Amino acid sequence: MQSKEPKVTLIAHTPGAGELAAVAARLCYSGSDIAQLQSLATEREQLGFLRGVMSSGHLSVVEHASFTFAIEGVSRALLAQLTRHRIASFSVQSQRYVSFEQGFDYVIPPAIQALGQEAVDEYDAQMAQIHRWYLGWQNRLGRDENGNEDARFVLPNACETRLILTMNARELLHFFSLRCCNRAQWEIRALAIEMLRLCRGAVPGLFDAAGPGCVSSNCPEGKKSCGKQREVRAFFQSINTP
Repeated sequence: MQSKEPKVTLIAHTPGAGELAAVAARLCYSGSDIAQLQSLATEREQLGFLRGVMSSGHLSVVEHASFTFAIEGVSRALLAQLTRHRIASFSVQSQRYVSFEQGFDYVIPPAIQALGQEAVDEYDAQMAQIHRWYLGWQNRLGRDENGNEDARFVLPNACETRLILTMNARELLHFFSLRCCNRAQWEIRALAIEMLRLCRGAVPGLFDAAGPGCVSSNCPEGKKSCGKQREVRAFFQSINTP
């Protein structure tokens, strides 16, 4: 069963995330108590101060804000990349406790789709064959978690998964700098861009400068640069812009 488009939902985030980070930033430079700092400025002034602090590289203050996403319709290949970002929490649908005897959803790479229907049909047939192999091992090993945990070894990277992901704002900024880049793999780049769009919509100001490295500075890729810095900057500036 082919999967639908990936679905990404921001299901929770720290209330008043921007203001919280701004208060934390003010605390580092002020002799006032925390109650006074909280009443010092309006929301707009708080975020203005926070932008200045962040631009100086003082990012520890945004670690107090966290964001939780529900993610569906992505591949196990993407999951392998995502879990390299270790300052995060993951809860992932198990292939041991969840049986795929009725079939599994899978992701088709755009490059294969671009080859035409014949290529897609061939890919679908390969997924169907893998499912038959999976069922064969289930029949021999058992249709419970003990059988599933070994039968799953034949499942492909294309197999769809679902997960809950939580990152703090500082790790998200790092994640966006790497995964929003044109040189990132297409699936995780699409995920990162959608996550950034949701973050900007939920907490205006905190992620204004977020995106690949070339958005706020020179491209860090050197000779491997895509050479489209102007277009990339314009695209990321347009996200969530009225």
